Amino acid sequence: MAVFAFYLFALSTIAGGLFTVISRNPVHSVLWLILAFLSSAGLFVLLGAEFVAMLLIIVYVGAVAVLFLFVVMMLDIDFAELKAEMARYMPLALLIGVILLMQFAMAVGAWQYAEVAESLRAQVTPTDVHNTHALGVILYDDYFLLFQLSGLILLVAMIGAIVLTLRHRQDVKRQNVLAQMYRDPATAMELKDVKPGQGL
Repeated sequence: MAVFAFYLFALSTIAGGLFTVISRNPVHSVLWLILAFLSSAGLFVLLGAEFVAMLLIIVYVGAVAVLFLFVVMMLDIDFAELKAEMARYMPLALLIGVILLMQFAMAVGAWQYAEVAESLRAQVTPTDVHNTHALGVILYDDYFLLFQLSGLILLVAMIGAIVLTLRHRQDVKRQNVLAQMYRDPATAMELKDVKPGQGL
């Protein structure tokens, strides 16, 4: 049953990735991408990494793929222009694809199995410790500094993206909090002596 599940998840992952690339409709591409994510989560469950599988479903399927789906469905995409751009870059894409396939072939040809690979795959985590607990011990004990530095790098990248994309338009009225706080009440209001029958 485990071997059948492995081949089922592996084939669905490959099919989902392939149809994500070659599908003509962007909405269908995102749906195939969701299938690839779910199948990859199934492979992680077979490996004994339940936490990574749930993380893949929650983060990638529940957030990233759904965000892609909403963006693709709400944007007015000109499919004719998109296909023309794709046809223009097709020779370069084919060249890159051939290079990647050659690299994969070289990697598979030079692949050597380690002697302890079977035992490590059979026992991903210690028997007396749960998978999630073992992962937490590794992240927050052995590699705590690296984990915090990676979070800091992501924070700096997020702030940099916000700063680079922030545009102050001149025709948009914005609230100036400091100008409101430091205003002088004596100059904020002006009394007008309106004569009868003339108006303002």
